[in-house]
Amino acid sequence: MATNTYTTKIAPKDIPKLKAICEERGFEFGEKQWAIWHAKKKDSSGVVNVTVYEKGPKVLVQGKGTEDFVRFILEPEIIGEARLGNEEILMPEMFEPHFGVDESGKGDFFGPLVIAGAYVNKEISRDLLEKGVMDSKRISSSGRIKKLAGIIRGVRGLEWEVISLKPEKYNELYTKFGNLNRLLAWGHAKVISSLAEKVPSCPSALSDQFARKELLEGMLNRETSAKHIELTQRTKGESDVAVAAASILAREAFVSWIDRTSEAGGVALPLGAGENVIEAAKEMKSKHGSEMLSKVAKMHFKTAGLI
Repeated sequence: MATNTYTTKIAPKDIPKLKAICEERGFEFGEKQWAIWHAKKKDSSGVVNVTVYEKGPKVLVQGKGTEDFVRFILEPEIIGEARLGNEEILMPEMFEPHFGVDESGKGDFFGPLVIAGAYVNKEISRDLLEKGVMDSKRISSSGRIKKLAGIIRGVRGLEWEVISLKPEKYNELYTKFGNLNRLLAWGHAKVISSLAEKVPSCPSALSDQFARKELLEGMLNRETSAKHIELTQRTKGESDVAVAAASILAREAFVSWIDRTSEAGGVALPLGAGENVIEAAKEMKSKHGSEMLSKVAKMHFKTAGLI
């Protein structure tokens, strides 16, 4: 099966080894956000981009030359086993019917908290993998996020759900729940419940681990349609294609809100909660008044006290 995207974990000790291999084969090196290094080469099989990210660490291979690079360089010389095309053998649970859930925006002062979910089975998972769906945190281009989100929504048989808690609603619910983990659990339960109404036969759900399993299970038990769902939470949940799809849908909704609100308010709203965020918040306050902040920002952040 041809693929233009491939990602896998890499041992820290193998990072310089892979770099040396790329240097020997004439790759050109450059910088990329959140990456340890990035390399690119064009040959008879097409362009191939190799990026090693700090988080994981992970290696991401993209381009028409992906399959050749993975099969003839990455797998035999670095990984030591053939994985490409063998996902159903190595990760059989990813091809069972299940919901994947993820969120976007929880660490950003500006913008909503978006929670999304996707239903997959064997055929849907194969289709998503072939189309290059991966965790949204590995994609720096908002254009690429939006394109992948459109592809995901167009996959036959895939059901999806997105809940976007705009800042005003988020601030109200945060006050009600008292902490972020309880609010996240409530949102995840709502998404799973909605998906369970669309696909009642689906037996299980997977989400990234953000709190004790009992917290989300308790919220799920309040949702009539989701009481039968077997819940699994794990770190690095985005390695599952359903969670990766949910991650992309959530990120698209978050980025789209940021873009729309930046344009409407005349202030570019940066991501995160650093110094540039404080400056943007001060500019927003100066232009539109202090009451505007609760409409565009999460007011329990320490950042709010610095404006």
